[in-house]
Amino acid sequence: MSGTKRKEAPTPVPVPDQGDMMRMTPLGAGQEVGRSCLLMEYKGKTIMLDCGLHPAYTGLSALPFFDDIDPSAIDVLLISHFHVDHAAALPYFMEKTTFKGRVFMTHPTKAIYKWLLSDYVKISNLSAEDQLYDEQDLLRSYEKIEVIDYHQEVDVEGIRFTAYNAGHVLGAAMFLIEIAGVRVLYTGDYSREEDRHLMAAERPPNVTPDVLICEATYGVQSHEPRPERERRFTRLVHDVVHRGGRCLLPVFALGRAQELLLILDEYWQAHPELHTVPIYYASSLAKKCMTVYQTYTNMMNAHIRQQVKISNPFLFKHISNLKSMAHFDDVGPCVMMASPGMLQNGLSRELLELWCVDKRNGVIVPGYVVDGTLGKQILSQPEDITSMSGAKLPLRLSVEYISFSAHVDYRENSAFIEAVGASNLVLVHGDSNEMGRLKSALQSKYAERDVALHIHTPKNCETVELYFRGEKMAKTIGRLAAHAPTPSAPLAGLLVCRDFTYHLLDPADLPEFTDLVPASLSQRQTVPCRAPFGIVKWYLENMYGPVQVLAKRAFVVFDTVTVTQAPNLRTYTLEWEGDAVSDMVADSVVAVLARHAAASMASVKQTKSDHPHHHHHPTEPSKPEAEGAASNDKKPAEDGDKEHIDTAKSPPTTSPVSSRSPSPSPPAPVDSTHASAAHHTTRLLELQFGKTTVTPREEIKGSFGTVLAAWTLDLDGVVREIRVEARRGGDGYRVIVEGDEDDLARRIGGIVDRAWRISRPVGESWRISGTFPEEEEEEMEEKEGSVKQNADELEEQPPADKDDDRMVPVKEEKVNALFAD
Repeated sequence: MSGTKRKEAPTPVPVPDQGDMMRMTPLGAGQEVGRSCLLMEYKGKTIMLDCGLHPAYTGLSALPFFDDIDPSAIDVLLISHFHVDHAAALPYFMEKTTFKGRVFMTHPTKAIYKWLLSDYVKISNLSAEDQLYDEQDLLRSYEKIEVIDYHQEVDVEGIRFTAYNAGHVLGAAMFLIEIAGVRVLYTGDYSREEDRHLMAAERPPNVTPDVLICEATYGVQSHEPRPERERRFTRLVHDVVHRGGRCLLPVFALGRAQELLLILDEYWQAHPELHTVPIYYASSLAKKCMTVYQTYTNMMNAHIRQQVKISNPFLFKHISNLKSMAHFDDVGPCVMMASPGMLQNGLSRELLELWCVDKRNGVIVPGYVVDGTLGKQILSQPEDITSMSGAKLPLRLSVEYISFSAHVDYRENSAFIEAVGASNLVLVHGDSNEMGRLKSALQSKYAERDVALHIHTPKNCETVELYFRGEKMAKTIGRLAAHAPTPSAPLAGLLVCRDFTYHLLDPADLPEFTDLVPASLSQRQTVPCRAPFGIVKWYLENMYGPVQVLAKRAFVVFDTVTVTQAPNLRTYTLEWEGDAVSDMVADSVVAVLARHAAASMASVKQTKSDHPHHHHHPTEPSKPEAEGAASNDKKPAEDGDKEHIDTAKSPPTTSPVSSRSPSPSPPAPVDSTHASAAHHTTRLLELQFGKTTVTPREEIKGSFGTVLAAWTLDLDGVVREIRVEARRGGDGYRVIVEGDEDDLARRIGGIVDRAWRISRPVGESWRISGTFPEEEEEEMEEKEGSVKQNADELEEQPPADKDDDRMVPVKEEKVNALFAD
């Protein structure tokens, strides 16, 4: 058909955050009645609502579709009431799967659950292989169930739910569930009509849920008024016994049975002519379950609560309990109430097969029956039925249907949906046809009012996705809530999120309003670094300003990080209290230690390798040591002078310095330029220790040779004599620091030695990137030793490695610039 336009598929709307998507999947009762089970997922939380069996099936086929889910991911399981189609799969799910969550139901539901399912196991007539669970599984599951009262709010790890009275049967509850501010109301089976013993279902007050999950059992059907229904029921029963027949009332052991018992007992009391006709309540649970009803009269309507003050309304005068057929004398007319209500097995099925051949007898179906059951089949009044043994039996007895089912009809259901006011409606627990009619009727009703109502009718295992983007709001509590905040004024505090609820509070209020306890995190980091203590301190003072000195080798940077040099002078330890600012300062201190202090300007070394540039020296040879200072004033040779020193042709020999020096000195000829080296060394000592502490000296006699330069260093009253002496033969120099051999002496010797080496004219200079040769490491590990060493011993030490790959070439002009003002 060319004129027909194909309907385009709806364009999916992208969801920014999948955590804001609520998913609801029926595992049962999706466009069917039976095995009610709904899975709801939102914000990482998973809830299962009801866990029933399908009354038309047996064995594993009666279960909800558990194979589509991971039972271990379910946090909470809520049971609305004790009927088989809502609770009978619970022992299997709790004991035969990986489910480890928590199960909740009301007190009456738990009390009846044990007896009802125990009876179900006994009358199911299944082989051991087909049995889903046994009595022990039932008892184990019973011990794990937690109970909840009406209007009691329970919070389980961010899942908040409250039970409300749902009518239907004793203890039936609807649940209002809240997760991250989104509310969902699950009605289960509910009744909005008050009967002889139960109250009508209540609507949660002052709450507008975002989603309503509602039953659609009767679709658009309407029940006849209760008084008319009761009159028609009693008339039909009266007619059957009046003609001498047996009247069978297939009911569930609990629920509608108690309602019918109250009606019949009252009717028999008002008609003396019927006193000779017995009424039997055939159930092995009758006595036990009636005890439960007598216990929980406080959960029934006002009429029962008033009557129980006078006498127990459940102690019937004209009704007898019948435990089994062995105690039944099948003679003459009678009324028999037997379970189950859908005639699929048990005593009610046995009596139907026994009485169906006699036209005087009658059966009245007083409640909802599911497709596929014998109860549904006989409503069409077939000519025969199939017995449990497989034989065909003629169906001659009268069949009547009167709905005493405590489910809402269309009028009650639509009124409740409108009163709740949810914008999203999910229909479950209804035949597909009835559910479709109900959806159409509701859409027409709300379209006329121009009110948005999104109706969903998912099938089993079909997921409904709803997107909720709630606003996050934080409430101030404790000290912060003492005064109302002023506009545009900042409000500082700790933002605490618990179970999707946000609070802003003072840190001091944490123990009072939360389970948290304030604590500080102390951090410690050790950094390998052999830079002198003063250089590290100088770098950090340039970055953060004055530091607070705590001890001889410890100080505090920026009032946050404590820096301590280890006694072996090889590492620095940083300690601080963990927070954003302190962590940042600690990171910068580590960077200073690793990149700046360890590669300070004092770490320069001379080697014997070739170089591409020239150094121009005086044309005259160096004078004796006594005239060394004056020789520096002479004019250097021109560029083309043949008398310049070429280290490639005439490499100098190597001679290490004294043990007071941190590294061996490369050899260099003593010439008239040592006065410039002395000047730069004086400048460096003044920078390191202060101008007032350093005094240059002249004409000092040396221990090993001619004194090239000398100084006196006065540190807090401790005077140190420092000398640079030329070796005998003029093939090098050494640094002498008089006094005790300690860290200060090593530091002074290292400073003078490095300054002297990089300041003198040399063939080629190299800069060391913060590391020490092996000879220096061995020397620093020594705890004792002489201040002075014999020159012959020093000359025996190996020269520095000319191919040390830890060195980076530096031009001579850069070396001199290190000491510029």
